[in-house]
Amino acid sequence: MTLSPKQIALLAADAVKDKKAKDVVLLDIKEISVVSDYFLICTGLSSTQVKAIAENTEQKLEEHGITKLRMEGFRDAHWILIDYGILVVHIFQESDREFYNLERLWGDARVVDL
Repeated sequence: MTLSPKQIALLAADAVKDKKAKDVVLLDIKEISVVSDYFLICTGLSSTQVKAIAENTEQKLEEHGITKLRMEGFRDAHWILIDYGILVVHIFQESDREFYNLERLWGDARVVDL
């Protein structure tokens, strides 16, 4: 069974929630960007939690045959980015999320109800 981009994004949202990610936001950016269809943004309270969220997300999506194109930031775990092409997952520590404020940067995006 092939999952739609939205189903993949919702699967990733469930995966980050499994590891108690805070302030989970799914942005539909396909109408305003050629970068991706969705951005999933969430917060972990420590580098250990940020890494656990990233690892769980990668594992859960791989179970459905969805492999990442690349991952950045894992070693320092202040901001881990996992690129799936149609979905980009951003896992931040709180201060980094506030600093980069992707929700404001992509303010024209539609927020998807989770």
